[in-house]
Amino acid sequence: MPRKVKIDSIDLRIVHLLSENARMTYKELAEAIGTTRQRISRRMDKLERMGIIQKYTILPDYESLGYSYIILGITLKPGAKTDSIIQNLKEKEYVKIIQKALGTHNLVVHVIAPKDMREIQSIIESITSDIEDIDHVDITFITETCKFQTF
Repeated sequence: MPRKVKIDSIDLRIVHLLSENARMTYKELAEAIGTTRQRISRRMDKLERMGIIQKYTILPDYESLGYSYIILGITLKPGAKTDSIIQNLKEKEYVKIIQKALGTHNLVVHVIAPKDMREIQSIIESITSDIEDIDHVDITFITETCKFQTF
């Protein structure tokens, strides 16, 4: 039987610190927590192996880069094949995040697109036209991220 590894307060502190600054070094993490770089290294390996830390990334300012940030709330008809729809969405260049959801929408899809409205319309149509079991799509343009905290 596989051994179950527990997450403790130090692991949670590491995740919290990295969610604020993913560029922290093992040395900086060790100093902040009051432990050694070697222990941080072992814990980081464990957290990555367990899938708790899935990715290190940045949060760009899309507006400054000349892009629009759009969220599509997609409601599917009952019986829709969600997994195959997700596979199809993963192949779309402008689709950056795909989330399964409970509530009004079955899927929440984050899209980064050039600011040209005709191009945005074309991108949204190319995304939604491939989903045969769509019931409804809500489109939201994100104008500003006021707070972004992952943990």
